[in-house]
Amino acid sequence: MFDGLGSRLETALGRIRGKARLSAADVDLALGEIRAALLEADVAVPVINGFVERIREAAVGVQASKALSPGQQVIKAVNAELVRALGGDGFKITFASRPPTVILLAGLQGAGKTTTAAKLALYFRRQGRSPFLIAADLQRPAAVEQLRLLGEKASVPVYSAPTDPVSVAKSGIEEAKRVGRDVVIIDTAGRLAIDEALMDEISSISEGVSPHYTMLVVDAMMGQDSVRTATAFHERLSLDAVIMSKLDGDARGGAALSVKEVVGKPIAFGSTGEKLEDFDLFYPDRMANRILGMGDVLSLIEQAERTIDEEVAKKGAARLMDGQFDLDDFLEQLRQVRKMGPLKGLMGMLPGIPRELKGVDIDEKEIGRIEAIISSMTVAERRNPKLIDGSRRQRIAVGSGVSTAQVSGLLKQFGEMQKMVRSMGIGPASATKKQRVKASQKKGRRNKR
Repeated sequence: MFDGLGSRLETALGRIRGKARLSAADVDLALGEIRAALLEADVAVPVINGFVERIREAAVGVQASKALSPGQQVIKAVNAELVRALGGDGFKITFASRPPTVILLAGLQGAGKTTTAAKLALYFRRQGRSPFLIAADLQRPAAVEQLRLLGEKASVPVYSAPTDPVSVAKSGIEEAKRVGRDVVIIDTAGRLAIDEALMDEISSISEGVSPHYTMLVVDAMMGQDSVRTATAFHERLSLDAVIMSKLDGDARGGAALSVKEVVGKPIAFGSTGEKLEDFDLFYPDRMANRILGMGDVLSLIEQAERTIDEEVAKKGAARLMDGQFDLDDFLEQLRQVRKMGPLKGLMGMLPGIPRELKGVDIDEKEIGRIEAIISSMTVAERRNPKLIDGSRRQRIAVGSGVSTAQVSGLLKQFGEMQKMVRSMGIGPASATKKQRVKASQKKGRRNKR
């Protein structure tokens, strides 16, 4: 996400990054490129004008700081403006003192509203809450069934009834109270375009249930159309926040950078993939860092904590330190990493990674092939790859549907990794003679089994 904008901004700021002094011409050139980058990203013109003027003001008198160079101070100002445009301190939910907290979702058809409802429910469940879904979209065929299926995946109950949207919403809230649920999420009908019928229906539901929060789901890939949609809904509903869907497909970022300034409401959550787990709070400061190529280590850590099995990770680390890390361990750790999501997205969270590498499409199928190759080996072969001769290599290739060269390539890479680990002073090669003998005996007993 934001790849195009980030690349353009990095180019513009790269011209002034290391300069000890900035001339008026330097500032004008950088600001011109920043303006062009924002226009290309489909950011609203009024937002661009305010953004650029505030950067210009920050560039005046940049000699004041002794800790940063003038170029670094301008970059700092750009970062601050990005944070401001994306929502400042971000959005925080205050739960009702008398549950349930009711959240009403609105949006156009195709924005991903029903999927977002299930993602939001899973998010709350993982936060220790007891969410409850209400399917009040009675217009779109199979909308109720879609939410039921998604609710099952999220392990969250779904309520609906063949009456009318307002009655469904009201009775659903009463049911949530009866079964002791503390967060209610109401999915409503959408249309392909804004019309009076849509607005009347969503307004009637809002008046009937008085939600604590009304959130608009907008498609990040729609650019300024998303901002215009948000403006129209806000005029009728008085929105509290926006949820951006399909952020992973938005390389420009115009909608995310415009909606707070134009509508005056922050982005509360962002959806970054098709899986229910690809959803989280929207952090303006972290997103600004990612746009400027500074990474997002906090989000990477939180994602790892949510998806990686701590015991499996500890076991792998211990075996690596003992010099006992084999292909079984490698496969187990690989599967843990895959649970975190696409590798391209993870690369974007790492600081210091060149922009060119972040934009490279990583072949996820290659990881699948590695899994297939290792799974086609016997237990003994995975524990001791040196056993794999020509005939074994041929058998493994046939079993995994790859070439023998690909099998050899994996074995070579694994061998290089083991050498690198030993060169770092880890494992039996760096242990005392007594420790090496003990480790060798232990490995022998395992291979016999």
